[in-house]
Amino acid sequence: MELSFLAYLRGRCRSLPSIHLGIGDDAAAIIPTEKLQLSCTDQIIDGVDFLSAEHSLRDAGYKSVAINISDIAAMGGVPKAALVTLTLPLEDSTKIAGEVYEGILEACTKYGITIAGGDISTYEGPLAINVCLLGEVAENKIWRRSGANENDAIMLTGAVGGSILGRHLRPEPKVALAQKLQTLVDVTAAIDISDGLSLDLDRLCAASGVGAELDTDQIPVHPDAARLAESSGRSAFQHAWSDGEDFELLLTMNQHDADHLTQQRPELGLTQIGKTVGRTGLWRKYDRKVERLPPQGYMHQGKHEQTSD
Repeated sequence: MELSFLAYLRGRCRSLPSIHLGIGDDAAAIIPTEKLQLSCTDQIIDGVDFLSAEHSLRDAGYKSVAINISDIAAMGGVPKAALVTLTLPLEDSTKIAGEVYEGILEACTKYGITIAGGDISTYEGPLAINVCLLGEVAENKIWRRSGANENDAIMLTGAVGGSILGRHLRPEPKVALAQKLQTLVDVTAAIDISDGLSLDLDRLCAASGVGAELDTDQIPVHPDAARLAESSGRSAFQHAWSDGEDFELLLTMNQHDADHLTQQRPELGLTQIGKTVGRTGLWRKYDRKVERLPPQGYMHQGKHEQTSD
């Protein structure tokens, strides 16, 4: 299987000038640049992150790349190359690999990424897809979780909640928006929303040593959250607050820059949902009072995800 499949991949994969050697050798050779090299990796597993009996394997392949692109975007970077490892069930392994790779190649083509290498193996277990994504960012432009200052504006790039209705399989990482923001404002801290708005915001705040005072009425709730609320027993806001896999970005910046974006660049779709404060924790301001809000979302423990209350 491996030799024929490698021939298939070599014929389908695009090339980049920065990739000196790609698929076919013992290791990829990448030409270094003057920028910082970013790397991230994530694995999705059948039965945990998608259901092969219900979901398209092409969608699973697409997701495996897109979630890593979102991590690169959250660092202010540009994705360049991917290393892909497929661990395939013994039965129908070639067919499964082909379907998964159609989604992987779709995502890579859309976002200008070349597949530089990887690995394929089979075993008596569920399909697992691991992507290691390489990117780059200028040293003076890298975004981190730990740079937020007190009284920074907290900005959200899009509506959240209810992704389980289908958006979790076809996320749209905000890499192009991140590159636009690099030219417009100074982002002080950033994180992508993979495990829930409130949980990931709490992580950003903890890394920066600040808290967040939120205007919860300003949080854009996705229509999927309202649809899900009709049958879940939870409110649309609760889904927006804690549902995972939105893959929007949370950003902090000074108030002047935030005002410029919301007033002069509304087409970018950013919403200010609050500001950072000196006291730790997440807080909701109402009627001249503040109420502490517990972060909620998905805490990864081994192969399983558990809600953190």
